[in-house]
Amino acid sequence: MNTLPGLTLGLALALGASFAAPAQAIENTLVVVTSFPKDLTRKFKTAFEKKYPGTRVEMLKKKTTAGIKYIQETAGNNSSDLFWASAPDAFEVLKGDGLLAKYSPNAPGIPDKVGAYPINDPDGYYSGFAAAGYGIMWNTRYLKAKKLPEPREWEDLEKAVYHGHVGMSAPSRSGTTHLTVETLLQGDGWEQGWAKWKFIAGNFKTVTERSFGVPDGVNSGDFGIGIVIDFFGLSSKASGFPVEFIYPSVTTLVPANVGVINNAPHPQAARAFIDFLLSDEGQTILLDKKIMRLPVNPKVYAKAPPDFPNPFKDSSIGSAVKFDVLLSKARYNLVNSMFDVMITYRLDDLRNAVKAIQVAEAKLAGNANPKAQALIDEARALVAALPITEAQAADPAFAGIFKKKRKKATDTVTGRQAEVEQQWDEFVKANYAKARKLAEQAASML
Repeated sequence: MNTLPGLTLGLALALGASFAAPAQAIENTLVVVTSFPKDLTRKFKTAFEKKYPGTRVEMLKKKTTAGIKYIQETAGNNSSDLFWASAPDAFEVLKGDGLLAKYSPNAPGIPDKVGAYPINDPDGYYSGFAAAGYGIMWNTRYLKAKKLPEPREWEDLEKAVYHGHVGMSAPSRSGTTHLTVETLLQGDGWEQGWAKWKFIAGNFKTVTERSFGVPDGVNSGDFGIGIVIDFFGLSSKASGFPVEFIYPSVTTLVPANVGVINNAPHPQAARAFIDFLLSDEGQTILLDKKIMRLPVNPKVYAKAPPDFPNPFKDSSIGSAVKFDVLLSKARYNLVNSMFDVMITYRLDDLRNAVKAIQVAEAKLAGNANPKAQALIDEARALVAALPITEAQAADPAFAGIFKKKRKKATDTVTGRQAEVEQQWDEFVKANYAKARKLAEQAASML
């Protein structure tokens, strides 16, 4: 076993350090289903193809939910090798469907956890290659021009001063936004989490079509504040935009992942790509100014900019919420439907109700008027009210009826899901209208 093909042991020893073994032979094609933007995928594709010059990487760009559906629908005649995305609950869906293959990467130096979350799937079906947290980015010039304070916590975004200045994407359109929504639901609890989202959304200027629309809107000054995954804020700042980013106290760190699709046509190339992502070279690419994701190898942070967050040294990042990926998976479509029905497609109604409450509260400030205060309290309770309880959301039979997402308000769903969503819509529409009326009544008394 000490001889090399075509060489005697003596010749091999004579060549010594000057002998370089060729890269491991892999297939000439690799097909990756990914939700990641081109700024990230292009860098890794170029670097991997340079390392394996005989292999061409094809990136199939799909949003997380669309990627899951694509892999499910093509399982009978699979032509894809890897699923590469941020949301761990998406990988749990594919794992539960038997659509991922086990692989243990060759990756020395990777810890078991980042924050409170395991970096890799304990069962070996997918691996974390970067960490991600959720927070707030803002345009410093915009805030200065509008004389707005810098937000620090989620509850800051509920304040009247930010009305019309906040942007966010919908969780049904973005797997990372879904994780942001779930983070508050898990960190603050079902009722308080949803109430916080509604009153923050009452200050929205827009719900963007894609998650990328949020940093684009903040960078351009279309709106001042965006609710984003961390790398959107960090990469915008590194690229020279006048922005800042902060992790609120209630946030979490979860890994962005990669997994081999079951019956992958190019399994050796797939495994080689995962190993590359976790190598020193691959981890260092994460620090590119257009990417700026948190590596899972702690030693790579020595190459990071001075103010770059390091979760392996700063234990406060993501420590407040121990994210339950199985809970998120179990109610994934239900939570997305609730957000769309209560916020995305009733945004004007919600904004009007919240604005009326803000006006009434401003008039009440410094005055003692118990009747007006009672009306405002009732209006707030109506906005915060939910059409279902957390226990109902946890019922697999009920959560299971939510199978189709609506990309826009005019998209139709059928069957039981349509019936429930219609009931929810009638519930929130009536509540928002009544809340606005009560708040306006309170304001008229002041």
